[in-house]
Amino acid sequence: MTDERTTVNVKIFGREYPFSCPADQVESLEKAARSLNERMNEIQEAGRLSSTERIAVMAALNATHELMALQEKHERYAKSVNEYVQRMQDRLKESLQEDQQLSLPTD
Repeated sequence: MTDERTTVNVKIFGREYPFSCPADQVESLEKAARSLNERMNEIQEAGRLSSTERIAVMAALNATHELMALQEKHERYAKSVNEYVQRMQDRLKESLQEDQQLSLPTD
């Protein structure tokens, strides 16, 4: 795998920005730029803010909040899965111990 980089121009909120990124991440970068552009337009259309800088900060804050919520959800899910796996391992261990006790010869 090579670290080939490419420059991609994306348009966000009426302005074009060049970004350098790995060639295999161009599509992801373009998708992120479209999402940011949509968020900023929604904020502007809602009439809450007029300054481009404040709109960008609000969009970044909203995206960060959503990311943190997803991370917390992921952590809760991972904890739940780990607890389930531990219970299954404990049950399996108990079952194997019972099987060993049943198969031991008695005098």
